[in-house]
Amino acid sequence: MELADFEVRIAYFHHATDEHLARLGVDRSRLRPPDAWRASFEQTLGRPLEDRSEYGLVWEVDGMLVGFSTADQIQFGAEAHMHLHIVDPERRAFGLGTQFVRMTAVHLCEVLQLNHLYCEPNAFNVAPNRTLQKAGFKYVCSRKCRPTPINSYQTTTIWVYAPTIPT
Repeated sequence: MELADFEVRIAYFHHATDEHLARLGVDRSRLRPPDAWRASFEQTLGRPLEDRSEYGLVWEVDGMLVGFSTADQIQFGAEAHMHLHIVDPERRAFGLGTQFVRMTAVHLCEVLQLNHLYCEPNAFNVAPNRTLQKAGFKYVCSRKCRPTPINSYQTTTIWVYAPTIPT
């Protein structure tokens, strides 16, 4: 994800309906102002990969950006947490999420040298929980928490992907 792509992420959250944000467990009042969010991501892009607090990528179909993924809580060489969003509501529920999650997991584990990749969606948002299971993630547990700074306090499910590490 380059800085220009980051505008899609900003728009995705800032222009989402309250209903969609609630399904994601996102609290609109906790979103950073676009300029501050953009500036933070620009600083992140200027750091060496092993020092980044987040990493992003975009997904395209037929040359059109249809989704994005971010990793945060990165402990380079160990673990990170991922998020994936399909930006166009008409592209959801067609299996793209499962394909993107699989590709994202492999990519993030290779680039960030991860042993474990976690994803923690809202427990009551059925779609990402099914997608993670189909993509090969394993259920760990459920808990009540605020998984990221933009989230409300909620019940989440924790899923983990652990790539096969050659011995």
